[in-house]
Amino acid sequence: MDRLLFLLATGLARGAVFALFALSLVLIWRAARIVNFAQGAMAVTAAYVAFAVTALTGSYWVGLASGLAAAALLGLAVERGVMRFASHASPLSGVIIAIGLVMVLQSLLGMLAGQTVRPMAAPFDESPIVVGGVPILSPYDAFVLVVALAVMAGLALLFGRTSLGLQLRAAAFAPEVSRLLGVRAARMTTIGWMLSAAVAALAALLLIPTELGLNPHSTDVLFVYAFAVAVVGGLDSPAGALVGGLVVGVAMSLVTGYLGATVAPIAVLVLLVGVLLVRPGGIFSAREARTA
Repeated sequence: MDRLLFLLATGLARGAVFALFALSLVLIWRAARIVNFAQGAMAVTAAYVAFAVTALTGSYWVGLASGLAAAALLGLAVERGVMRFASHASPLSGVIIAIGLVMVLQSLLGMLAGQTVRPMAAPFDESPIVVGGVPILSPYDAFVLVVALAVMAGLALLFGRTSLGLQLRAAAFAPEVSRLLGVRAARMTTIGWMLSAAVAALAALLLIPTELGLNPHSTDVLFVYAFAVAVVGGLDSPAGALVGGLVVGVAMSLVTGYLGATVAPIAVLVLLVGVLLVRPGGIFSAREARTA
C-alpha cells in the first residue's frame, strides 16, 4: 500500500509535466493547425540557454526565466522566419519543415555543446517526504506539480476570460472572419507560437533535472509521450491534455513500479492504440456538427 501511494504521487507529478508539454502541442495545433514535431528540439535548445545562464549566474531562477524567454524568442523566429512561408495547400509541408528544423537544431547543439549528458541541479530536495511512515512526494515533485497545474490554470483563464485569449481563439478557428472584425490574425498566430514554445520549454526544464539529463536529444522521449497524451485527449482539447497527461503519468509510474521500466512504453502504446480504435479524434474531441 505504501508503494502504491508513492507511485501514484510520483505519477501525478510526472503526468503534470506530460500534460504541460501536450498542452503546448494543443496550443500550436489550435493556433496554426500543425503538429509541431520540432517542439522537443526547440524546448531542449531553450534548456541549454537556461543551463548556461544558471552556470554563469549561479541562480536557478534566473536560468529558468532566461530559458523561457529564449523559447518564446525561438518560437517567434520559427514562425516568422520559417513556418509563415510554408504552403497551406498541403498539411505535410509544415510537418516536413518541422522535422527538418529538428535535425538542424539538434545538429547545432551537438556541434556547440557535444553529446555528453549534463546533469541539471533541481532547486529543491529530491528525496521523498515521509508522512506517517509513507514516502509521498519529494519537495521538487511537489514544486513540479504545483507549477504545472498553476500554468495550466493560468492558460485556462487567459483563453476563457481575457480579450487576448478571445482573439487567439478567433484567429485560430476563423482567421478570415476575425480579420474582418479587426483581429490581427497573423500577430495572434505568432503569439500562439511563442506561448506554445515557452510552455514546452517549461515542461522540459521541469523534467530534465530529475529524469532526463541535458543533451541534444533529452526531449525526444518527452515529445513522444506528450504527443501520445495529446492524441489520447484530443488535439483540440486543453482539458484532454490535462486529463490524458495525468492518466499516462500515473499509468507509467504504476507499470514501471510493478512490471519494470521496459514495459512502460508498451503500456502507453496499448493505451494510444485502444483510444484511436474507439475514438480516433481523442477522448475529449468535440463532435462534428451535422451540416445536412
